[in-house]
Order: sequence, then structure tokens, then C-alpha cells
Amino acid sequence: MKKILLVCSSGMSTSMLVEKMKEAAAAEGIEVFIDATAESEMEKFTDMDVVLLGPQIGHMEAEMKRTFPIPVMTINMMDYGMMDGEKVLKSALSLLH
Repeated sequence: MKKILLVCSSGMSTSMLVEKMKEAAAAEGIEVFIDATAESEMEKFTDMDVVLLGPQIGHMEAEMKRTFPIPVMTINMMDYGMMDGEKVLKSALSLLH
């Protein structure tokens, strides 16, 4: 099972997107663990397969890529704003292939 972590300033807005992503995964029959956290708490998540950053902390992408030995990507601002769980899920999974 693949594990996806969404990270934003406080973890609140990404929590809503996590639910939409879980719904999309269930509809497609994809087994995946998805969670959200604040940037200040992300060190607690040590076994994730991919990290998605909220657009508001996208400026940290290069630093995160140097820090974490897994794929890191900033979520598309339009997909984030529309809470498009299906598109964000597909983007995350595309990083793992």
C-alpha cells in the first residue's frame, strides 16, 4: 500500500483534500494511505512514499527534495483550490511509477 502525505502551513486545508482523495481512491479501488499534517509536524511521518505540499508552502519544495529521499511535489494550485481529490491523487501516484 502506497502512503501519501499532504503538508501545508497548519494541516487544516489539506485535511479536507485528503478526504476527497480517499473518496477518489475508493471509487477507483486503489488501496492507499493518505494523511495530512502541518509543516512543523511532518518529521513524525517517517515511512511515507510521497509528499505533496500545499501551494502556500510550495516555496519549500527544493528544500524538501533535498531533505527527503522520496518524491516531493507542490500540489497544482487550481486542483488544490477546487479540492479535486481525483486529480491530486493521480498526480501523487504518477510520482511513484
